[in-house]
Order: sequence, then C-alpha cells, then structure tokens
Amino acid sequence: MTLALKTDITGYRHNNVRRVISYALTSSAAQANQRFKYYETLCRQFEQEFGLTSTEFMQKFDAGELGDAQEYFDWYAAKRGLDIWRERREILSGVSV
Repeated sequence: MTLALKTDITGYRHNNVRRVISYALTSSAAQANQRFKYYETLCRQFEQEFGLTSTEFMQKFDAGELGDAQEYFDWYAAKRGLDIWRERREILSGVSV
C-alpha cells in the first residue's frame, strides 16, 4: 500500500511536516496499545471468572448457548474492543514516516 501526502500545497517545510505526521502516528500507536491492554485485562478477568477463553466465549455466545446475563454482554463488548484495538495497534506498528 502506498500513502501520499501533498506537502507542496501546505507551504510547510518537509521536515516540519514529517515531524508532525510522525508525532501523530506515534501518539495514535500509543493510544491503540493502551486501549488494547485495557481490553486485554478485561478479557482476562472474564476468562478467569468463567473458565473460558475469550474465543471460546464468543463461539458459545454467538451460538446462543450462554443466555442473556449482563456480564456476557460486557465480555462481548470487551472482546470486540480487544479485537478492534489489536488490529489498529498492528496496523500502526507497521507504519513509518
């Protein structure tokens, strides 16, 4: 994949643009890592409490085998958050300026 940045229309020096873009990406990567760790911690707590991995839980939840307890919906949200922030973290970790 190729990303392009049109710096000629901004009037800013290339080094300044590079620094700003690098800072933005670094900040986003740090945020993604922090949120990933938060959801990872939540999932581990649910896994310990219920004796299932989050993957096993999702399979059972999606199959309708677990019921409608609020804790299951909380775990579902935590697992979805974990998956979303894992993907963002992985994508951002591969970007360089």
